[in-house]
Amino acid sequence: MNKTELIDGMAADAGISKASAKKALESFLGNVQGSLKGGGRVSLVGFGSWSVSARAARDGRNPQTGATIKIAAKNVVKFKAGAELSGSVN
Repeated sequence: MNKTELIDGMAADAGISKASAKKALESFLGNVQGSLKGGGRVSLVGFGSWSVSARAARDGRNPQTGATIKIAAKNVVKFKAGAELSGSVN
């Protein structure tokens, strides 16, 4: 499913226009992104939670040359599926 298909599904399920569904989805994504950028955590009970985790600097290898390279430390977003989501997928 891509973003357009998600918007279509949201509009059909909620009985709203596609424009309203797109605005709602973009608002949701913006709020999740804003919270994560601020170092927060977003949790939707039953669905899952997003959090930010620090990844340490490490050595890597260039697959073409085999040369060792330094990979910088960075923050990454992690998603952990909730019980209802992980139970319904299996």
